[in-house]
Amino acid sequence: MQQTAIEKKELRKKVKHLKGKYSTNEKRELSDIILQKLEADRRFVDSKVVMLYWSMDDEVFTHDFVEKYYGQKRIILPVVDGDNLLLKEYKGKDSLVAGDLYGIPEPNGPIFESPELIDLIVVPGVAFDKDNNRMGRGKAYYDKFLRSSDAIKIGICFNFQYFETVPTDIYDIKMDCVIC
Repeated sequence: MQQTAIEKKELRKKVKHLKGKYSTNEKRELSDIILQKLEADRRFVDSKVVMLYWSMDDEVFTHDFVEKYYGQKRIILPVVDGDNLLLKEYKGKDSLVAGDLYGIPEPNGPIFESPELIDLIVVPGVAFDKDNNRMGRGKAYYDKFLRSSDAIKIGICFNFQYFETVPTDIYDIKMDCVIC
């Protein structure tokens, strides 16, 4: 196995262990602080079309944030389709259906066919570093999508997911900033 792949695997195990030290309530409280920072960021304030994500249990909790802003901004959520991310517009909790792959609720509606309209993308990750590098879960869903986007990319994570450096390879896409 290539050295970078080994390093990524080890860091994913480390972060999983660190996440396990926090209760769901503690992670939600930490999430609120992170999302308040995002709300105050001029790039978010000025954005009209924002790609967020519907969080899994171990990620910065975004459900309430998505709900809060969908009436004020056009909110786009990713949907995993095979090896790619498809985009769908969020139209409220009633429009969500269970996702196929990870069971993450996703919008039930047409594909958002204008990714060039997205002003800002809020990106989850397993780990980030001070140089705005991001390490994901290893499937490269986001990296493939982000490669073709000119939108502002803001990574969000818990403090324990933020490191001096994370292992990267040529396929990893840097963030414009990381909020933790």
